Parts: sequence; structure tokens; C-alpha cells
Amino acid sequence: MKKKWSINNEVSEKEIEALIKQIKTDKITAKLLLQRNLKNREDILDFFKPDLNNLHDPFLMKGMDLAVKRIIKAFKKKEKVMLYGDYDVDGTTAVSLLFNKLNEHLNLSYYIPDRFKEGYGISKTGIDYAISKNIHLIISLDCGIKSKNEIAYAKKNKIDFIVCDHHEVGDDIPKCIILNPKQKNCNYPFDGLSGCGVGFKLLEGIYKELGWDKKFLYSHLELVAISIAADMVPITNENRILAFHGLSKLNSNPIMALKEMILSAKRSFPINMQDILFSIAPRINAVGRLRNGMFAVDFLTTDNKKNIESILHDIQKDNEERKKLDEMVLNEALKKIIETKKFSSLDSTILFDKSWHKGVLGIVASKLIENHYYQPTIILNEQKGILSGSARSIEGINIYEAIYSCRDLLIKFGGHANAAGLSLNIENFKKFAERIDTFIKGKKNKTEFIPSIKIDSEIKFNHIFKKNESRNKIPRFKEIINHFEPTGQNNSKPIFMSDNLFATKTRVLKNKHLKMEIVQDGSDIKLEAIAFNMVHKEHLVAAGLSFKAVYSIEMNNYRNKSSLQLLIKDIQ
Repeated sequence: MKKKWSINNEVSEKEIEALIKQIKTDKITAKLLLQRNLKNREDILDFFKPDLNNLHDPFLMKGMDLAVKRIIKAFKKKEKVMLYGDYDVDGTTAVSLLFNKLNEHLNLSYYIPDRFKEGYGISKTGIDYAISKNIHLIISLDCGIKSKNEIAYAKKNKIDFIVCDHHEVGDDIPKCIILNPKQKNCNYPFDGLSGCGVGFKLLEGIYKELGWDKKFLYSHLELVAISIAADMVPITNENRILAFHGLSKLNSNPIMALKEMILSAKRSFPINMQDILFSIAPRINAVGRLRNGMFAVDFLTTDNKKNIESILHDIQKDNEERKKLDEMVLNEALKKIIETKKFSSLDSTILFDKSWHKGVLGIVASKLIENHYYQPTIILNEQKGILSGSARSIEGINIYEAIYSCRDLLIKFGGHANAAGLSLNIENFKKFAERIDTFIKGKKNKTEFIPSIKIDSEIKFNHIFKKNESRNKIPRFKEIINHFEPTGQNNSKPIFMSDNLFATKTRVLKNKHLKMEIVQDGSDIKLEAIAFNMVHKEHLVAAGLSFKAVYSIEMNNYRNKSSLQLLIKDIQ
């Protein structure tokens, strides 16, 4: 897939020089800081040393005072309370967080809907389960904002509801206590929280109101960090503070279940947000994708080693099964696209098949965009005349808006700008696909959809290793870059470009990846590099040929040895 390189030159030389004078740093670091709108010493210190004391007052969130009062009432009256969470990582970590924190104080249980039988959001089946257990209060986590009818049904059966959600809010919201920083007339200063993050703010409100020790409030922040990474919410503002301290907890003293999961995944500490996204989150997700998310919450709320080992064995098995299903559905989707002539004129990919496993549709949609067709993608399965599945989008196209514009054709929908879920009757599919494509065509610029790589700066290898630095130690520049962690949405890992490069050694790994040793013209520095899934570009780095590359600077931890390595994003 062709990619467009875009070097960030928005910061002026004058601004760079002014910051260098203020904090005594080098030109490239000053540019990286200014690109992240860090213009003075105080902002930079807050960025590099996030402080939990700088979290926003939870009571600034609309509905927080009512939610906290209702939970305190449940404490006092010893009412039965049920946590109801979505089946993905964000939902299951949110339920696990609140269960771990409140189980001592409340008569508490939890419920995760079955992805296949109940679908996303609050289900009548879930409410009926609560009725059968004489539940007085349900706290929904990472879902509920679209469940007006189901919550009305719960209220009719004398069950109160607190909705903790972070998805887009429509005009027709449930009549109950709602915590969602995106809701109208909410003055909360940050609307980018994960579902688990909203749950954490509810806990923070309870702790503040009751004067409980904050040390215990922060003792499960690794669960919040995992939700931030998995749900790909912006790592700015409060999320940066929560992710920073959550990662610290994950790397120093994680709950037993997560420690065992990291070891079984053959990951070495320290863990970063990318490790969570590509290694931990898929394992937690696999459970909700192939069986039931209750299993994931059981895992994240137990400290019994035997139980952990047993569940972990099943999680590993589920994850391997999930990978096989991913590949099978992806290949079948690609075949459908190739065999259908109309796709060449479409600006979206919208497919369904009866045989496709519902649990992997979101992953397949993402892979189609990343590796094959860079356009908004909706992948659905069909059961008894109802299509349901996942949507993923690209930069500049709000897929939630596109789906919302077709709401009259849908049974259910919800989500964000980049990802959403939906269901509709099969007879509406043709009209739905046409309207989605028309919506996207209306938003599309005259140029083709081409993925762009945003480059922070062009640099020389001599900037990575200064003249007198030992090549056997981590260079000072890499140490500075490490302070930009945790990185992710809206705080991306620093990306660099270098030209006049030559590969002195090249080998192909697993018939897919390029492993290289690279030098730059005019420098004596040799750097190891890995280019995943770029075997098709091997001809560009043949002996004697000059090329340029975009990369991030990483540490390769292999057999208890650490070495600097460039992670190549693209080669030209």
C-alpha cells in the first residue's frame, strides 16, 4: 500500500531557539516538545512527570453527585448492586476495576452480555437476569447511553440505573443517572476518557465523598492503562496521567492475573502501551470474542493462582483460535472484494457473510484498512435475517456520523468517530451500503484516500549517537525519547526520517520481514533495523542502492540483551 510522507514543519525556527534558551536542550528535542504544544518549563515538567494530584475534580462531571449519593444509599441499605459491562477490553477492565474496589463495601455482582446472543449494550436478557437476582441498582460500564428502552424496562421492574459511558451521545438518551463527559451541558474539562476511565472517576467521587484513602483508589490503575491502550482514546490530559501511573503499576506490581498473562505471552518487562495493544489486549478480547466476557472478569478479579493458570490456559487457546478465524475471514473478505467488480467504484468496503464469526469482524475490518484497502470499512455477519458487526474508519472520516445518517435503517448502533458497531435487517443492506458510500463520497477530498505517515523531524544518524557516546549504551537521545511515553492516540511516538541510507546486511525473516544493518552516507554509525511485513520492498535496499526510511527508535530485548533498533514504518 502506497503511503504519503508528511514532515511536520509547523514549528518555526524562532520558537525552537526560544525554547532552547529556556530549557537548554537540543534542536530536535525542542521541536518534538513544541509539536506537542509544550512551550514552557512548567508544561514540560507536567508532561514528563504526570501528577495524580492534577486529575480533574470528579464532581465537575454532570451527574456525579447523584451517582455517588445513589451508591452511598446502596452501601447503607445493603442493597444488591450489579455491574454491567461491555464484552470488550474496556468494558471488562471497567467491571473488574469497580468490582476489585467496591466488593468489600457492597453486595456486588457482575454481568457481561453474550456477544452472540445479546449483542452490544444493555439487553433485556441482562435485565431479566438482574430481576431474578433481586438487584436494586445496576451500574453500566462502557455501554448504556443507547439503551433507553432496556433501562426503562429495568426502571419498570424497580431497578435503578447509573450509566457510565464514553460513546457518542444522541438526542434520545435513557432516563437515569448518566456519567458521560460527552453529554450535553456537561462541563467536565476532558471528554476523551475510556469507559473504564469514566468508571474510575465514579470511584474517585465515592472515595472523595467518603474520605477514603486515595492510596487504595490508585492500587488498580493498571486496569485503566490497559483500557486506554486497547480503546485507543487520546493519551493527553487526564488519560496521560492515568496511563503513566497505570503503566508504572503494571511494570512494578501488577495484579497476579496480569503478571502471569504477560509472562505467558513471552513479553519482557518493562511493558509499554504498544505491548498492551498488541499482546495483552488481544488475549483479554479473545475471551469475549469466542465465548463470554464474564470469563475475562473472572480472570481479572481473582488472586487464586490455580484459577489464574486454568483460565490463562483457556485464554491462550482462545487467542490462537481467534488468530485462525481472523485469517480465514480476512482471506474470504479479500476474495469477495476481488470477485465483485463494483468495488472499484466504491469509497467504502461493506461486506457480509453468514459463515463469518462475529467475534473477529472488527479485527478483520482494521486489517483490511491497514494492509489492503484504505477506506472506511464495515464487516457484518448474518443470523436469522439480521446483519450485525463492526465498522472501522480512516483519518478524516467520522464513521459514527456516517452510520448515524442511516439510523432509520438500523436496529441498533453506537460507537466513536473511528470505530462503531451496528445491526440491521438484511433487506435494508443494499440501501444502507449505498447511503454510507454516498455519505463518504460527500466527505472525501478530490485526492485519493492514501494513508499518511506523520514525521516529526528529519534527522541524521549522528544525532542519535553523539560523537563521544558509547555505542554499547543507550544514547542520551533515546533516553529523552523514552520520556514521551506513554504514547498513542494524539501523543504519538516520535517518528523520524533519514535519507542517503545503505543496507550493509539484509536478511528475510519468516518470508515476511526485513532485518537489516543500516549506515548513512557521511556517518560511521551502523544501526540495526527491522521492517515488518515489508519483504516486497527488499529490492529497494539491495546492496549499493541508496534509500530513505521513516522509523521510530526502539530497544530490541532479545535473550536478556538490549540493543538499539530502528522500527521501520516505510521505505522509499
